[in-house]
Amino acid sequence: MVLALGGRAAGRLGITPIPLYLIAGILLQLLLHLGEDPEHFIHTGAELGAILLLFTLGLEYSSQELRDNLSANRQLGVLDLLLNFTPGLIAGVLLGFPPLGAALLGGVTYLTSSGIASKILSDLGRLGNRETPTILAVCVLEDIVMAVYLPIMAALLLGGSLLAVGVNLFVALAAFGLAFFLAMRYGDTLSRVMNVDSDEALLLGVLGLVLIVAGAADLLKVSAAIGAFLVGIALSGPVAERARHQIEPLRDLFAAVFFVLFGLQLDLGRVPDVIVPALILAVLTGATKFWVGWTGAARAGVQTRGRYRAGTTLIPRGEFSILIAGLGAGLTPVLGPLAAVYVLLTALIGPVLARFDAQLAPLLDRRRT
Repeated sequence: MVLALGGRAAGRLGITPIPLYLIAGILLQLLLHLGEDPEHFIHTGAELGAILLLFTLGLEYSSQELRDNLSANRQLGVLDLLLNFTPGLIAGVLLGFPPLGAALLGGVTYLTSSGIASKILSDLGRLGNRETPTILAVCVLEDIVMAVYLPIMAALLLGGSLLAVGVNLFVALAAFGLAFFLAMRYGDTLSRVMNVDSDEALLLGVLGLVLIVAGAADLLKVSAAIGAFLVGIALSGPVAERARHQIEPLRDLFAAVFFVLFGLQLDLGRVPDVIVPALILAVLTGATKFWVGWTGAARAGVQTRGRYRAGTTLIPRGEFSILIAGLGAGLTPVLGPLAAVYVLLTALIGPVLARFDAQLAPLLDRRRT
């Protein structure tokens, strides 16, 4: 009922319901006094929501479009890394974190939430916009960086040898490369195999394939959501259209649950201790991420409103940032609460700003002229 009321209120306001779902999660936490017992359920529900969001986003694009888009935006990926990893790294040093803790905070501030970005695009009807391929390229390039970053950080945190770091890195990159190659090369074959007459069989087959690929990607230290995204990219033609129609109700349900559960994860008792650095980081890296989207859309020939939409859609950080912070729980206890508050702030700011492109983009245009 809470989700239904949040969705109706968002419809009246003309915004994506993401901020209202997040606030609902916090309010439920206050009312129900949830402890640590539901943590596993919260994590699983949130991950399912992100997986279905990214799968349906992948259905909107062909493998050739993705390949061309990634090739055209390589320099933008480097700019994104420099502008958004560095502030977190420096903040970690200033807050007295150990070197690995500072590097983890850099990962927290670097990574856009693909789940939230795809929800904004879907809710506001922007999947076909000219700036959307730029947003998509940034998210995928970030995940390629994560395929390198996470195995290295995991091995260093465990005190592994150089050989262990190398093995973990090779496995992650090989898994990502293999999934990407299969999606690009054999997408048509997969589409023919999956295209059965029964809608029920199609739904179960597609959903099973998405969960298998996402689970395998997660085990190999590659983002489960990006694994699901590549399955969506691989499917094309009539089967993609039918799968989209079948999956959309489930996607909408789990997307709502995803954001409510995300709000439930916030440790409210630690908020006063970290609110100031989290707010500073949210404002600073919100601006740097906005600049990445603005610059990428400008290079693609998109006009001011599209540049604004690209920048604001990339601002939210999300589930993967929390995962990164969780790796350093033993290094510095403040990292987890700081990351949670930071992610919540960006997840509220980004969707709200994204809605008001018609009002705010012209102001930026006048400042430039």
